[in-house]
Amino acid sequence: MTITRPLRLGTPLSPSAVKVMLLGSGELGKEVIISLQRLGVEVIAVDRYANAPGHQVAHRFHVIDMTDSTALTALIEQERPDLVVPEIEAIATTALVELEKNGVATVIPTARAAWLTMNREGIRRLAAEQLGLPTSPYRFADSLDELKTACVEVGFPCVIKPVMSSSGKGQSKIDGPGEIEEAWNYAASGSRVDAGRVIVEGFIDFDYEITQLTVRAMKDDAVVTHFCEPIGHVQEKGDYIESWQPHPMPAIALEKSREIARKVTDELGGLGIFGVELFVKGDMVWFSEVSPRPHDTGMVTMASQKQSEFELHAKAILGLPVDVTVISPAASAVIYGRHEAKAIAFEGVADALRVPGADIRLFGKPESFARRRMGVALATAGDIDTARRRAKEAAANVRPVTTG
Repeated sequence: MTITRPLRLGTPLSPSAVKVMLLGSGELGKEVIISLQRLGVEVIAVDRYANAPGHQVAHRFHVIDMTDSTALTALIEQERPDLVVPEIEAIATTALVELEKNGVATVIPTARAAWLTMNREGIRRLAAEQLGLPTSPYRFADSLDELKTACVEVGFPCVIKPVMSSSGKGQSKIDGPGEIEEAWNYAASGSRVDAGRVIVEGFIDFDYEITQLTVRAMKDDAVVTHFCEPIGHVQEKGDYIESWQPHPMPAIALEKSREIARKVTDELGGLGIFGVELFVKGDMVWFSEVSPRPHDTGMVTMASQKQSEFELHAKAILGLPVDVTVISPAASAVIYGRHEAKAIAFEGVADALRVPGADIRLFGKPESFARRRMGVALATAGDIDTARRRAKEAAANVRPVTTG
């Protein structure tokens, strides 16, 4: 099915229902599900573990290994959703390509986009070698010996990442040869699918990095590209820990950022939101990565925009109009689990909500790890510095505690 006009929205759990299946049902998927349900869409949430955040709000859910092509194909053929929406990278994307080719499934934004972006090699070669976008120098390695050679060719410092991972898992910045073996082992531990291949990227001495949320949506039977205001963010070991919007940047750099984002999203095609990650130094901009789905740094849009990135994604994939207006400077800060435990509780939420302009989202993940993202604090203010300070204060007030 190719969407050329808004889908006729029906009634969930009835023959008229529009059915959407989410592959991956974490905190981002949960918010997409809520946005879809507000439009009367019937939602099926799929994840690799039971009681994932999206499972708790969907009409029904399934637990499968989404990297198992046979199991994934059988589930999609069983449910026959109108749209299949990947929410994570660790999916048997070759199965999605086959299902889309055979007319069984319409994948958001496309099965090819899901396949390319699951693998850092695919998207990097597309961006640098096919589209000619500016990127850091890079090499790929399949063994520790190859990695040592690649690091020397790229130069130090450099960044080592699994070709297949998400949310910064397995990512290291190293400054010399003595750190290579540890980075190789860490990359293997962070890869969800293939523990034997990594990308080595030359380190760019950037001023800051942004996420350029880019929305492809229908307007008058044509696809139109919309750009949200840039989102600044801080990462630690590849994981986002805080973000803010709008991030101030020179007009020339902003124009280049959007030109790069348009080129890569036009090539990927389809409808929906894309998180395009970019490095910026002065007026120079380099492409880093792209996710064809809502982005973790974009959680700030729940406070900053008229329509959050989740509402934008839901509306765009249904062929509906979108609005990327910013209503207030805002920031987000991560709330970590701090404990290795199941069914943790949270204290200090009232204190967090007493911070001016602050709000809290607790994701409902059934198991906590010390560095697992269990919630996020949001805050608005008249300027981003104040918003960042408020968000971090609110997040610090929330204290995860064990209940056993």
